[in-house]
Amino acid sequence: MIAKSKKKKWTNYAIWFILPAFIVYTAFVIVPTLSSVYLSFTAWNGVSEKIPYIGLDNFVEIFKSPRVHNALKNTLILAVSLVLLENIVALGLAILVDQVRWFRNLFRSIFYFPVLMSGIIMGFIWMIILNYNFGVLNQLLEMTGLGFLKTDWLGNPDYALISIILSTVWKAAGYYMVIYLAGLQGIPQELNEAASIDGANRLQQFRHITFPLLAGATTVCVMLSMIGSLKVFDQIAVMTDGGPGFATETLTYIIYKVGFGELRQGFGTALALVLFILTLVISLVQIKVLRKREVQM
Repeated sequence: MIAKSKKKKWTNYAIWFILPAFIVYTAFVIVPTLSSVYLSFTAWNGVSEKIPYIGLDNFVEIFKSPRVHNALKNTLILAVSLVLLENIVALGLAILVDQVRWFRNLFRSIFYFPVLMSGIIMGFIWMIILNYNFGVLNQLLEMTGLGFLKTDWLGNPDYALISIILSTVWKAAGYYMVIYLAGLQGIPQELNEAASIDGANRLQQFRHITFPLLAGATTVCVMLSMIGSLKVFDQIAVMTDGGPGFATETLTYIIYKVGFGELRQGFGTALALVLFILTLVISLVQIKVLRKREVQM
């Protein structure tokens, strides 16, 4: 009886400690989420006190709208490209830094520095670099005799999305490099030494030892990269504003443009709900596939 009384007493104390955080979480997460679900079935403009209910009309428009289909296509292209490139570059940088003997911390700092920049600052930097008239890239092309390659990188629909992808990789790769580097340092050197004695070259060691033992780090990096790529916003807002035309408009950006620019909060909220479901489904599939890979390796 005494033990039960003490347990009940500590349970009451725990509830009082948890209650403030739960109230804040309910007020700022649960209630807005439920409100968003309701607003997705309305034609609210974000300003009016009247919130007309229209049922599934927003979702019907989403599935029929060519603009949304284009944004979905751009989102998927951006996501697949960023996941592949960010992880390949990050793993390459991690291996490079891990092998460096001199100025190792300096190289780590240099590669990680872009991560510390905000997306807005990074966007302005690359907007200047890729500017058609005075951009560094076009100037270098002219100086090296490759002026025929000069183009409007952000004004050409064929290159605008590619420019955003490459600039985002430059910013984010250093973050994933740190995770891969931690994984590399957790691999016993004796394994590579034994493989080297048995005649395995560097590529074979990476394929059969290093990469399989980085399965945990790969899972984390791929998941974070995928989630981050689905919500890219700052770079697009600064560098292209979704243009030229709708060439770089993604689901995240169209939610902003429709909700705040066109005052269609109901439709924008419905789009946000679709994006949430898409992100959830992709994440669950990724977790299942990558966890299965970890077990097999």
